[in-house]
Amino acid sequence: MPTLLRIDASAQPEERSLTRQLTALFTRTFLDAASRADVIERDVGREPPPFVDHRFIHAAFTPPVDREPWMVDALAASDRLIDEVIAADIIVMGAPMYNYGMPAALKAWIDQVARIGRTFSFDLTRGDFPIQPTLSGKRLVVLSSRGEFGFEPGGIRADRNALDPAIAACAHYLGVDKKTIETIAIEYQEFKDDRHCASLSAARARTVEIARSLGSPDDRP
Repeated sequence: MPTLLRIDASAQPEERSLTRQLTALFTRTFLDAASRADVIERDVGREPPPFVDHRFIHAAFTPPVDREPWMVDALAASDRLIDEVIAADIIVMGAPMYNYGMPAALKAWIDQVARIGRTFSFDLTRGDFPIQPTLSGKRLVVLSSRGEFGFEPGGIRADRNALDPAIAACAHYLGVDKKTIETIAIEYQEFKDDRHCASLSAARARTVEIARSLGSPDDRP
């Protein structure tokens, strides 16, 4: 039975958030296609994870057997978020573009999940690549919205796209091969013209297509 982890990072409520509408559409379609499935919902937009601070770093780099009670408390939120990622087979991420990058709440979530001893190991005997992810085999679907347009590779604003490369760079902490990330983006949101309507329609159709594919027992990877 597959487990879907739904992450919403928009600061807006669903009636005003296109990414929340897409993650809701994806979840409904996935559940309709799957004979049986579990869904974990994590709303970092409404309930942002804590930012990493010196206490977190101290605790994370202390071996578990040596941790003091305050260290366990400092890592408690991180442990809950990591457990959700470990349990998931598929991650659907509602990630709007804020100022050309990811929302701070989503970055805080990634920082809590990317943790030595839980989602990656670190060994200097590996030379210049000491970090090795410990999770694998998961699928990531990013559902995004952008006020402008042309952020795709080769697009007129590709050089301003700090969102997609950041997610891809951190995907290995989630057990995701960056080459398999599916990104669906609504563009032209600030223009509110026919191009926006067409982009919205195409994103919805592609979201349904991908959700059905991942939810279908015959097509599931």
